[in-house]
Amino acid sequence: MPLPLLPPPLTAPDQLDATLLAQGFAVLSADSVCSLAGLKVSDLQNLEPTWDDLPPDQYLKDGGRYRRRRHASMEVTPKHMHPVDHRAHWQPVSYNALHGGMQRWFEPLSASVMQSVVWSGLMCWLAGVASRAQGAQTWYTEAHQFRIDTTDGIGRPTPEGAHRDGVNWVAVFLVGRQDIKGGETRVFDVDSPQGQRFTLSEPWSLLLMDDTRVIHETTPIQPTQAGGWRDTLVITLREGGFLDQPV
Repeated sequence: MPLPLLPPPLTAPDQLDATLLAQGFAVLSADSVCSLAGLKVSDLQNLEPTWDDLPPDQYLKDGGRYRRRRHASMEVTPKHMHPVDHRAHWQPVSYNALHGGMQRWFEPLSASVMQSVVWSGLMCWLAGVASRAQGAQTWYTEAHQFRIDTTDGIGRPTPEGAHRDGVNWVAVFLVGRQDIKGGETRVFDVDSPQGQRFTLSEPWSLLLMDDTRVIHETTPIQPTQAGGWRDTLVITLREGGFLDQPV
């Protein structure tokens, strides 16, 4: 029998900005996300079928077959979202020791997602949170749809280990988890051993992090029945420009 899940330390909606300032991360329930973003949970649920159509990640250096994903880039303000031409996802080795230093061309998010009012509303809300913390500006935003499955008996949400992403803000939405154990989230201060562990289990609950202040990881998953999986939506926001390979 799987061990009980360690519940996340939920933040009240009216305490989001203060909590981010105090500790560099916050966790919101799905209802809190929808209240703050002006959405309904059913709006977000309408996006979920697109996770069934994610192509395999062809860049896994550990030889695994457990990750499927799509990627998109946008310029976002609290009022507008502007998709940019499809581009490679790139990170330096200093931030991603396993997959850094190479251009990774993932398949783009579907037009049905990118053109939906729900999507633009969610992106603009995140840009608003970031702008309240750091000043109004355009946020260079990348979106990643992930499915981690248990095809090979184990799936690794963060094969690179505990890490930062080289951006300003990271938003991790738990979209769903089915027939798995594991998948514990761990968030640590960059400059101290202080940290917290918990498991996101509610669909569309959110972990929002100041990437300059904390590092994070998610432990591997294993199936409790055949075909187990974990779906997430990861959004990163960066000031000044996208994280691109130096020329």
